[in-house]
Amino acid sequence: MATPLGPHRGTVSRLELPPGARPTGDPLGGPGEARSLGTVRAGGRNGGNGGSGGRNGGNGGSGGRNGGGDGGRRAHARRLSGGLVVVGLLALAALIVIGGLTLARPAVASLARSMAEDNPQTLKLPFVADLVRGQLGGHLTDPAGTDPSPIDFEVRAGATARQVAEALTSQGLVSDPLVFEFLTVTGGQSGTIRAGDYTLTRLMTPQQILDRLQQPPDPMITLALRPGLRLEQVAAYLETRGLGATVPKDFYDLAEHPTAALRTDYPFLAPLPDGASLEGFIGGSTWEVKPTVTGEQILRHLLSAWATQMGPELVAQATSGGEDFYRALVLASIVQQEAALDSERPLIAGVYANRLDPTVWSTGLLNADPTVFYANDTVQLRDLDFGQWQGYYFWKPVDIALKAVKVPQDLVSFQTYTHAGLPAWPICSPNQASLRAALDPSTSTGYLYFVAKGDGSDSHAFAKTNAEFQKLLKEYGYVK
Repeated sequence: MATPLGPHRGTVSRLELPPGARPTGDPLGGPGEARSLGTVRAGGRNGGNGGSGGRNGGNGGSGGRNGGGDGGRRAHARRLSGGLVVVGLLALAALIVIGGLTLARPAVASLARSMAEDNPQTLKLPFVADLVRGQLGGHLTDPAGTDPSPIDFEVRAGATARQVAEALTSQGLVSDPLVFEFLTVTGGQSGTIRAGDYTLTRLMTPQQILDRLQQPPDPMITLALRPGLRLEQVAAYLETRGLGATVPKDFYDLAEHPTAALRTDYPFLAPLPDGASLEGFIGGSTWEVKPTVTGEQILRHLLSAWATQMGPELVAQATSGGEDFYRALVLASIVQQEAALDSERPLIAGVYANRLDPTVWSTGLLNADPTVFYANDTVQLRDLDFGQWQGYYFWKPVDIALKAVKVPQDLVSFQTYTHAGLPAWPICSPNQASLRAALDPSTSTGYLYFVAKGDGSDSHAFAKTNAEFQKLLKEYGYVK
Protein backbone atom coordinates (compact mmCIF):
# COMPACT_ATOMS: atom_id res chain seq x y z
CA MET A 1 0.00 0.00 0.00
CA ALA A 2 1.02 3.59 -0.21
CA THR A 3 1.07 4.49 3.46
CA PRO A 4 1.98 2.85 6.78
CA LEU A 5 -0.70 0.53 8.05
CA GLY A 6 0.11 0.90 11.73
CA PRO A 7 1.62 -1.91 13.91
CA HIS A 8 2.08 -5.21 12.10
CA ARG A 9 1.62 -8.62 13.51
CA GLY A 10 4.99 -9.67 13.80
CA THR A 11 7.61 -37.73 14.26
CA VAL A 12 7.58 -38.43 13.08
CA SER A 13 6.75 -41.49 12.10
CA ARG A 14 4.34 -43.45 14.17
CA LEU A 15 3.86 -47.12 14.09
CA GLU A 16 0.31 -48.11 13.26
CA LEU A 17 -0.62 -51.24 15.19
CA PRO A 18 -3.52 -53.21 13.72
CA PRO A 19 -6.65 -53.47 15.85
CA GLY A 20 -7.00 -56.80 17.61
CA ALA A 21 -9.60 -58.87 19.32
CA ARG A 22 -9.94 -58.29 23.01
CA PRO A 23 -8.60 -60.99 25.32
CA THR A 24 -10.60 -63.59 27.10
CA GLY A 25 -10.56 -64.10 30.82
CA ASP A 26 -9.92 -67.81 30.42
CA PRO A 27 -6.16 -68.42 30.79
CA LEU A 28 -6.44 -71.65 28.89
CA GLY A 29 -9.24 -70.77 26.53
CA GLY A 30 -9.49 -71.74 22.89
CA PRO A 31 -6.98 -70.65 20.28
CA GLY A 32 -9.07 -67.80 18.94
CA GLU A 33 -9.59 -66.32 22.38
CA ALA A 34 -6.14 -66.75 23.87
CA ARG A 35 -4.11 -64.90 21.25
CA SER A 36 -4.63 -61.66 23.17
CA LEU A 37 -2.62 -61.35 26.35
CA GLY A 38 -4.52 -58.36 27.68
CA THR A 39 -4.94 -54.85 26.32
CA VAL A 40 -2.44 -52.14 27.15
CA ARG A 41 -3.47 -50.41 30.38
CA ALA A 42 -7.09 -51.28 29.71
CA GLY A 43 -9.01 -53.12 32.41
CA GLY A 44 -7.58 -56.16 34.09
CA ARG A 45 -4.65 -58.16 32.89
CA ASN A 46 -6.79 -60.48 30.84
CA GLY A 47 -10.07 -58.61 30.99
CA GLY A 48 -12.60 -59.52 28.30
CA ASN A 49 -15.37 -57.64 26.56
CA GLY A 50 -18.05 -58.73 28.93
CA GLY A 51 -20.72 -60.12 26.61
CA SER A 52 -24.45 -60.12 27.19
CA GLY A 53 -26.48 -62.85 28.77
CA GLY A 54 -25.43 -65.45 31.30
CA ARG A 55 -22.46 -67.71 31.30
CA ASN A 56 -23.81 -69.65 28.35
CA GLY A 57 -26.28 -66.96 27.30
CA GLY A 58 -27.40 -66.66 23.69
CA ASN A 59 -27.22 -63.74 21.34
CA GLY A 60 -30.63 -62.46 22.26
CA GLY A 61 -33.83 -63.81 20.74
CA SER A 62 -33.94 -67.57 21.01
CA GLY A 63 -31.43 -68.51 23.76
CA GLY A 64 -32.75 -70.68 26.46
CA ARG A 65 -31.49 -71.57 29.86
CA ASN A 66 -28.55 -73.44 28.39
CA GLY A 67 -27.89 -70.84 25.66
CA GLY A 68 -29.68 -71.17 22.36
CA GLY A 69 -28.87 -69.89 18.90
CA ASP A 70 -25.45 -68.36 18.24
CA GLY A 71 -24.70 -68.03 21.95
CA GLY A 72 -25.16 -71.74 22.49
CA ARG A 73 -23.04 -72.62 19.50
CA ARG A 74 -20.27 -70.29 20.66
CA ALA A 75 -20.38 -71.74 24.14
CA HIS A 76 -20.17 -75.24 22.66
CA ALA A 77 -17.23 -74.15 20.52
CA ARG A 78 -15.46 -72.71 23.55
CA ARG A 79 -15.97 -75.91 25.51
CA LEU A 80 -14.77 -77.97 22.56
CA SER A 81 -11.75 -75.71 22.00
CA GLY A 82 -10.89 -75.73 25.68
CA GLY A 83 -11.21 -79.50 25.67
CA LEU A 84 -8.85 -79.78 22.74
CA VAL A 85 -6.30 -77.64 24.57
CA VAL A 86 -6.58 -79.88 27.62
CA VAL A 87 -6.19 -82.95 25.41
CA GLY A 88 -3.16 -81.34 23.77
CA LEU A 89 -1.60 -80.57 27.12
CA LEU A 90 -2.20 -84.13 28.37
CA ALA A 91 -0.66 -85.48 25.19
CA LEU A 92 2.31 -83.19 25.60
CA ALA A 93 2.78 -84.24 29.20
CA ALA A 94 2.62 -87.90 28.19
CA LEU A 95 5.26 -87.34 25.51
CA ILE A 96 7.51 -85.66 28.04
CA VAL A 97 7.12 -88.56 30.45
CA ILE A 98 7.63 -91.15 27.72
CA GLY A 99 10.28 -89.23 25.78
CA GLY A 100 12.29 -88.03 28.75
CA LEU A 101 15.68 -86.95 27.45
CA THR A 102 15.50 -89.11 24.36
CA LEU A 103 15.52 -88.06 20.72
CA ALA A 104 11.77 -87.35 20.98
CA ARG A 105 12.44 -84.23 23.07
CA PRO A 106 13.00 -81.84 20.08
CA ALA A 107 9.66 -82.87 18.64
CA VAL A 108 8.04 -82.40 22.03
CA ALA A 109 9.62 -78.96 22.35
CA SER A 110 8.38 -78.01 18.89
CA LEU A 111 4.89 -79.08 19.88
CA ALA A 112 5.12 -76.97 23.03
CA ARG A 113 6.22 -73.94 21.01
CA SER A 114 3.38 -74.44 18.55
CA MET A 115 0.89 -74.56 21.39
CA ALA A 116 2.40 -71.44 23.00
CA GLU A 117 2.22 -69.52 19.72
CA ASP A 118 -1.42 -70.50 19.33
CA ASN A 119 -2.29 -69.95 22.98
CA PRO A 120 0.36 -67.93 24.89
CA GLN A 121 -1.44 -68.59 28.19
CA THR A 122 -0.15 -72.16 28.10
CA LEU A 123 3.22 -70.64 29.03
CA LYS A 124 1.87 -70.36 32.56
CA LEU A 125 2.37 -74.12 32.83
CA PRO A 126 5.94 -74.71 34.03
CA PHE A 127 6.72 -77.71 31.80
CA VAL A 128 5.50 -75.82 28.70
CA ALA A 129 7.51 -72.74 29.66
CA ASP A 130 10.66 -74.85 30.18
CA LEU A 131 10.34 -76.44 26.75
CA VAL A 132 9.71 -73.11 25.02
CA ARG A 133 12.58 -71.48 26.89
CA GLY A 134 14.87 -74.13 25.44
CA GLN A 135 13.45 -73.51 21.98
CA LEU A 136 14.02 -69.75 22.16
CA GLY A 137 17.49 -70.04 23.66
CA GLY A 138 19.59 -66.88 23.41
CA HIS A 139 16.82 -64.95 21.69
CA LEU A 140 15.31 -64.49 25.15
CA THR A 141 18.36 -62.76 26.54
CA ASP A 142 20.33 -61.32 23.64
CA PRO A 143 19.68 -58.01 21.83
CA ALA A 144 18.10 -58.37 18.39
CA GLY A 145 20.85 -56.39 16.67
CA THR A 146 23.95 -54.26 16.95
CA ASP A 147 22.71 -50.94 15.53
CA PRO A 148 22.66 -48.29 18.30
CA SER A 149 20.42 -45.90 16.33
CA PRO A 150 17.31 -44.78 18.25
CA ILE A 151 14.03 -46.19 16.99
CA ASP A 152 10.67 -44.52 17.57
CA PHE A 153 8.16 -47.05 18.83
CA GLU A 154 4.54 -46.40 19.68
CA VAL A 155 2.30 -48.52 21.88
CA ARG A 156 -1.23 -47.56 20.97
CA ALA A 157 -3.91 -47.43 23.64
CA GLY A 158 -5.85 -50.70 23.63
CA ALA A 159 -3.13 -52.69 21.85
CA THR A 160 -2.72 -56.29 22.99
CA ALA A 161 0.57 -57.79 24.09
CA ARG A 162 0.49 -59.94 20.94
CA GLN A 163 0.18 -56.82 18.79
CA VAL A 164 3.02 -55.14 20.65
CA ALA A 165 5.16 -58.28 20.22
CA GLU A 166 4.53 -58.37 16.48
CA ALA A 167 5.28 -54.65 16.12
CA LEU A 168 8.54 -55.02 18.04
CA THR A 169 9.53 -57.85 15.72
CA SER A 170 8.62 -55.92 12.57
CA GLN A 171 10.93 -53.10 13.66
CA GLY A 172 13.76 -55.49 14.45
CA LEU A 173 13.67 -54.82 18.19
CA VAL A 174 13.05 -58.45 19.13
CA SER A 175 13.87 -61.47 17.01
CA ASP A 176 10.62 -63.37 17.52
CA PRO A 177 7.16 -62.31 18.78
CA LEU A 178 7.12 -65.32 21.09
CA VAL A 179 10.16 -63.91 22.91
CA PHE A 180 8.20 -60.89 24.10
CA GLU A 181 5.08 -62.94 24.82
CA PHE A 182 7.14 -65.44 26.82
CA LEU A 183 8.49 -62.67 29.06
CA THR A 184 5.11 -61.02 29.58
CA VAL A 185 3.25 -64.26 30.38
CA THR A 186 5.85 -66.00 32.51
CA GLY A 187 6.55 -62.76 34.37
CA GLY A 188 2.86 -62.04 34.91
CA GLN A 189 3.25 -58.68 33.17
CA SER A 190 0.79 -58.93 30.30
CA GLY A 191 -1.30 -56.00 31.50
CA THR A 192 1.50 -53.70 32.65
CA ILE A 193 2.59 -52.29 29.28
CA ARG A 194 1.85 -48.58 29.01
CA ALA A 195 0.55 -46.81 25.94
CA GLY A 196 2.66 -44.01 24.51
CA ASP A 197 5.75 -43.18 22.49
CA TYR A 198 9.13 -44.70 23.32
CA THR A 199 12.67 -44.51 22.06
CA LEU A 200 14.24 -47.97 21.84
CA THR A 201 17.33 -49.45 20.23
CA ARG A 202 18.28 -52.84 18.85
CA LEU A 203 21.01 -53.02 21.49
CA MET A 204 18.39 -53.47 24.21
CA THR A 205 17.65 -56.98 25.44
CA PRO A 206 14.04 -58.19 25.30
CA GLN A 207 13.77 -57.83 29.08
CA GLN A 208 15.08 -54.26 28.91
CA ILE A 209 12.50 -53.46 26.26
CA LEU A 210 9.71 -54.92 28.38
CA ASP A 211 10.94 -52.97 31.40
CA ARG A 212 11.00 -49.75 29.37
CA LEU A 213 7.45 -50.28 28.10
CA GLN A 214 6.26 -50.58 31.69
CA GLN A 215 7.64 -47.14 32.54
CA PRO A 216 6.20 -43.73 31.61
CA PRO A 217 6.55 -43.04 27.88
CA ASP A 218 8.91 -40.45 26.47
CA PRO A 219 7.94 -36.85 27.24
CA MET A 220 6.49 -35.03 24.24
CA ILE A 221 7.04 -31.44 23.13
CA THR A 222 4.15 -29.49 21.64
CA LEU A 223 4.92 -27.35 18.59
CA ALA A 224 2.36 -24.78 17.43
CA LEU A 225 2.98 -22.77 14.27
CA ARG A 226 0.43 -20.59 12.51
CA PRO A 227 0.43 -19.75 8.80
CA GLY A 228 2.00 -16.48 7.70
CA LEU A 229 5.41 -16.89 9.33
CA ARG A 230 8.71 -16.39 7.54
CA LEU A 231 11.36 -19.10 7.86
CA GLU A 232 13.39 -17.12 10.40
CA GLN A 233 10.34 -16.79 12.64
CA VAL A 234 9.84 -20.55 12.58
CA ALA A 235 13.50 -21.15 13.42
CA ALA A 236 13.37 -18.58 16.23
CA TYR A 237 10.29 -20.28 17.68
CA LEU A 238 11.94 -23.71 17.56
CA GLU A 239 14.81 -22.25 19.61
CA THR A 240 12.35 -21.76 22.49
CA ARG A 241 10.93 -25.29 22.57
CA GLY A 242 13.65 -27.28 24.31
CA LEU A 243 14.60 -29.33 21.26
CA GLY A 244 18.06 -30.69 20.49
CA ALA A 245 20.75 -28.02 20.39
CA THR A 246 21.18 -28.14 16.62
CA VAL A 247 17.58 -28.85 15.60
CA PRO A 248 16.43 -25.25 14.91
CA LYS A 249 19.53 -24.46 12.86
CA ASP A 250 19.32 -27.79 11.03
CA PHE A 251 15.72 -26.99 10.16
CA TYR A 252 16.60 -23.52 8.91
CA ASP A 253 19.62 -24.59 6.88
CA LEU A 254 17.65 -27.31 5.09
CA ALA A 255 14.70 -24.96 4.46
CA GLU A 256 17.07 -22.34 3.05
CA HIS A 257 18.96 -24.83 0.91
CA PRO A 258 16.66 -27.80 0.21
CA THR A 259 18.34 -30.88 -1.18
CA ALA A 260 17.39 -32.40 -4.51
CA ALA A 261 16.10 -35.46 -2.64
CA LEU A 262 13.80 -33.33 -0.50
CA ARG A 263 12.42 -31.48 -3.51
CA THR A 264 11.83 -34.79 -5.29
CA ASP A 265 9.85 -36.13 -2.33
CA TYR A 266 7.40 -33.21 -2.60
CA PRO A 267 6.40 -32.71 -6.26
CA PHE A 268 4.50 -29.51 -5.42
CA LEU A 269 7.91 -27.85 -4.92
CA ALA A 270 8.43 -28.02 -8.69
CA PRO A 271 7.87 -24.24 -9.17
CA LEU A 272 10.86 -23.38 -6.95
CA PRO A 273 13.57 -21.56 -8.94
CA ASP A 274 17.05 -23.04 -8.72
CA GLY A 275 18.70 -22.05 -5.45
CA ALA A 276 15.45 -20.85 -3.87
CA SER A 277 14.48 -21.56 -0.28
CA LEU A 278 11.24 -23.22 0.80
CA GLU A 279 9.76 -19.87 1.84
CA GLY A 280 6.10 -19.92 0.92
CA PHE A 281 5.61 -23.68 1.31
CA ILE A 282 5.65 -24.00 5.12
CA GLY A 283 2.27 -24.98 6.55
CA GLY A 284 0.90 -24.16 9.96
CA SER A 285 0.45 -27.00 12.43
CA THR A 286 0.08 -27.93 16.08
CA TRP A 287 1.53 -31.34 16.89
CA GLU A 288 3.68 -33.25 19.37
CA VAL A 289 7.24 -34.41 18.83
CA LYS A 290 9.79 -36.32 20.83
CA PRO A 291 12.80 -34.46 22.21
CA THR A 292 14.83 -36.55 19.75
CA VAL A 293 13.05 -35.10 16.69
CA THR A 294 15.34 -33.81 13.95
CA GLY A 295 15.19 -30.58 12.01
CA GLU A 296 14.46 -32.49 8.82
CA GLN A 297 11.53 -34.31 10.44
CA ILE A 298 10.03 -30.99 11.49
CA LEU A 299 10.51 -29.53 8.01
CA ARG A 300 8.95 -32.56 6.33
CA HIS A 301 5.97 -32.37 8.68
CA LEU A 302 5.41 -28.71 7.80
CA LEU A 303 5.70 -29.39 4.07
CA SER A 304 3.06 -32.11 4.40
CA ALA A 305 0.94 -29.71 6.48
CA TRP A 306 1.12 -27.16 3.65
CA ALA A 307 -0.14 -29.72 1.14
CA THR A 308 -2.96 -30.77 3.46
CA GLN A 309 -4.06 -27.21 4.14
CA MET A 310 -3.91 -26.15 0.50
CA GLY A 311 -5.89 -29.17 -0.67
CA PRO A 312 -5.55 -31.34 -3.79
CA GLU A 313 -6.61 -28.62 -6.26
CA LEU A 314 -3.95 -26.10 -5.22
CA VAL A 315 -1.32 -28.81 -4.81
CA ALA A 316 -2.00 -29.88 -8.39
CA GLN A 317 -1.65 -26.28 -9.57
CA ALA A 318 1.64 -25.97 -7.69
CA THR A 319 2.95 -29.17 -9.23
CA SER A 320 2.24 -28.07 -12.80
CA GLY A 321 2.02 -24.29 -12.53
CA GLY A 322 5.68 -23.44 -12.86
CA GLU A 323 6.71 -19.77 -12.82
CA ASP A 324 3.14 -18.47 -12.90
CA PHE A 325 2.29 -20.34 -9.72
CA TYR A 326 5.44 -19.12 -7.98
CA ARG A 327 4.59 -15.50 -8.86
CA ALA A 328 1.13 -16.05 -7.38
CA LEU A 329 2.74 -17.47 -4.26
CA VAL A 330 4.89 -14.34 -3.92
CA LEU A 331 1.81 -12.12 -4.28
CA ALA A 332 -0.09 -14.30 -1.80
CA SER A 333 2.65 -13.82 0.79
CA ILE A 334 2.17 -10.04 0.57
CA VAL A 335 -1.60 -10.42 0.86
CA GLN A 336 -1.05 -12.63 3.89
CA GLN A 337 0.80 -9.85 5.70
CA GLU A 338 -1.62 -7.10 4.66
CA ALA A 339 -5.02 -8.72 5.24
CA ALA A 340 -6.62 -9.98 8.42
CA LEU A 341 -10.08 -10.64 6.97
CA ASP A 342 -10.52 -13.38 4.39
CA SER A 343 -13.21 -11.34 2.66
CA GLU A 344 -10.67 -8.62 1.87
CA ARG A 345 -7.89 -10.83 0.54
CA PRO A 346 -9.16 -10.88 -3.09
CA LEU A 347 -9.57 -7.07 -2.97
CA ILE A 348 -6.03 -6.50 -1.68
CA ALA A 349 -4.67 -8.99 -4.20
CA GLY A 350 -6.59 -7.06 -6.85
CA VAL A 351 -4.95 -3.77 -5.84
CA TYR A 352 -1.49 -5.25 -6.30
CA ALA A 353 -2.45 -7.06 -9.49
CA ASN A 354 -3.70 -3.75 -10.91
CA ARG A 355 -0.43 -2.05 -9.92
CA LEU A 356 1.45 -4.75 -11.83
CA ASP A 357 -0.58 -3.97 -14.96
CA PRO A 358 1.35 -1.32 -16.95
CA THR A 359 -1.85 -0.22 -18.70
CA VAL A 360 -3.34 0.68 -15.32
CA TRP A 361 -0.34 1.68 -13.16
CA SER A 362 2.54 2.97 -15.22
CA THR A 363 5.26 2.90 -12.55
CA GLY A 364 4.94 -0.82 -11.75
CA LEU A 365 5.72 0.00 -8.11
CA LEU A 366 3.78 -2.13 -5.63
CA ASN A 367 4.44 0.25 -2.72
CA ALA A 368 3.87 -2.74 -0.39
CA ASP A 369 4.89 -2.00 3.19
CA PRO A 370 5.44 -5.64 4.26
CA THR A 371 8.08 -6.24 1.59
CA VAL A 372 10.16 -3.35 2.93
CA PHE A 373 9.73 -4.61 6.50
CA TYR A 374 10.87 -8.04 5.30
CA ALA A 375 14.02 -6.61 3.73
CA ASN A 376 14.77 -4.49 6.80
CA ASP A 377 14.31 -7.50 9.12
CA THR A 378 16.57 -9.61 6.91
CA VAL A 379 19.35 -7.03 7.15
CA GLN A 380 18.99 -6.85 10.94
CA LEU A 381 18.96 -10.64 11.36
CA ARG A 382 22.21 -10.96 9.43
CA ASP A 383 23.91 -8.96 12.19
CA LEU A 384 22.60 -11.24 14.95
CA ASP A 385 23.76 -14.66 16.07
CA PHE A 386 21.26 -17.41 15.27
CA GLY A 387 20.46 -17.88 18.96
CA GLN A 388 19.42 -14.23 19.24
CA TRP A 389 16.63 -14.50 16.69
CA GLN A 390 14.17 -15.67 19.31
CA GLY A 391 14.26 -12.22 20.88
CA TYR A 392 13.85 -10.30 17.63
CA TYR A 393 10.69 -8.26 16.88
CA PHE A 394 9.64 -9.33 13.38
CA TRP A 395 7.65 -7.12 10.97
CA LYS A 396 8.33 -4.01 13.02
CA PRO A 397 7.50 -0.82 11.09
CA VAL A 398 10.48 1.40 10.40
CA ASP A 399 10.68 4.97 11.73
CA ILE A 400 11.58 6.61 8.43
CA ALA A 401 9.77 6.98 5.13
CA LEU A 402 9.60 3.57 3.51
CA LYS A 403 10.97 4.97 0.27
CA ALA A 404 14.13 5.98 2.14
CA VAL A 405 14.90 2.49 3.51
CA LYS A 406 18.20 1.27 2.04
CA VAL A 407 18.65 -2.42 1.27
CA PRO A 408 21.58 -4.45 -0.14
CA GLN A 409 21.60 -5.47 -3.77
CA ASP A 410 20.38 -9.04 -3.14
CA LEU A 411 17.27 -7.60 -1.46
CA VAL A 412 16.60 -4.72 -3.82
CA SER A 413 13.47 -6.35 -5.28
CA PHE A 414 11.86 -6.12 -1.83
CA GLN A 415 12.17 -2.32 -1.80
CA THR A 416 8.88 -2.00 -3.65
CA TYR A 417 8.76 1.77 -3.18
CA THR A 418 11.72 2.18 -5.54
CA HIS A 419 11.87 -1.12 -7.46
CA ALA A 420 9.10 -2.17 -9.84
CA GLY A 421 7.51 -5.62 -9.91
CA LEU A 422 7.19 -8.47 -7.48
CA PRO A 423 9.92 -9.41 -4.99
CA ALA A 424 12.21 -12.27 -5.94
CA TRP A 425 10.63 -14.75 -3.51
CA PRO A 426 7.78 -14.95 -0.97
CA ILE A 427 8.10 -12.97 2.25
CA CYS A 428 6.26 -15.65 4.28
CA SER A 429 4.17 -18.78 3.81
CA PRO A 430 0.58 -17.71 3.05
CA ASN A 431 -2.56 -19.58 4.00
CA GLN A 432 -5.01 -21.05 1.52
CA ALA A 433 -7.28 -17.98 1.43
CA SER A 434 -4.38 -15.70 0.50
CA LEU A 435 -3.15 -18.08 -2.19
CA ARG A 436 -6.60 -18.40 -3.74
CA ALA A 437 -6.92 -14.61 -3.70
CA ALA A 438 -3.59 -14.22 -5.48
CA LEU A 439 -4.55 -16.80 -8.10
CA ASP A 440 -7.88 -15.04 -8.71
CA PRO A 441 -7.55 -11.39 -7.63
CA SER A 442 -10.50 -8.99 -7.77
CA THR A 443 -9.12 -6.61 -10.39
CA SER A 444 -12.46 -5.60 -11.86
CA THR A 445 -13.13 -3.29 -8.93
CA GLY A 446 -10.46 -0.97 -10.26
CA TYR A 447 -9.04 -0.39 -6.78
CA LEU A 448 -5.48 0.96 -6.68
CA TYR A 449 -5.22 2.05 -3.04
CA PHE A 450 -6.23 0.89 0.41
CA VAL A 451 -5.67 2.01 3.98
CA ALA A 452 -6.16 0.31 7.31
CA LYS A 453 -9.10 1.84 9.15
CA GLY A 454 -7.37 1.44 12.49
CA ASP A 455 -10.68 1.16 14.34
CA GLY A 456 -10.15 -2.33 15.72
CA SER A 457 -12.12 -3.99 12.92
CA ASP A 458 -8.98 -5.18 11.06
CA SER A 459 -10.64 -3.93 7.89
CA HIS A 460 -9.47 -1.57 5.14
CA ALA A 461 -10.96 1.18 3.03
CA PHE A 462 -10.34 1.06 -0.72
CA ALA A 463 -10.00 3.74 -3.37
CA LYS A 464 -9.74 3.92 -7.16
CA THR A 465 -8.11 7.29 -7.56
CA ASN A 466 -5.45 9.28 -5.76
CA ALA A 467 -8.02 11.92 -4.86
CA GLU A 468 -10.18 9.30 -3.14
CA PHE A 469 -7.09 7.94 -1.45
CA GLN A 470 -6.13 11.35 -0.02
CA LYS A 471 -9.62 11.68 1.45
CA LEU A 472 -9.21 8.28 3.14
CA LEU A 473 -5.88 9.34 4.62
CA LYS A 474 -7.57 12.31 6.27
CA GLU A 475 -10.62 10.33 7.31
CA TYR A 476 -8.58 7.72 9.13
CA GLY A 477 -6.10 10.07 10.69
CA TYR A 478 -2.98 9.48 8.60
CA VAL A 479 -2.71 13.14 7.61
CA LYS A 480 -4.20 16.30 8.99
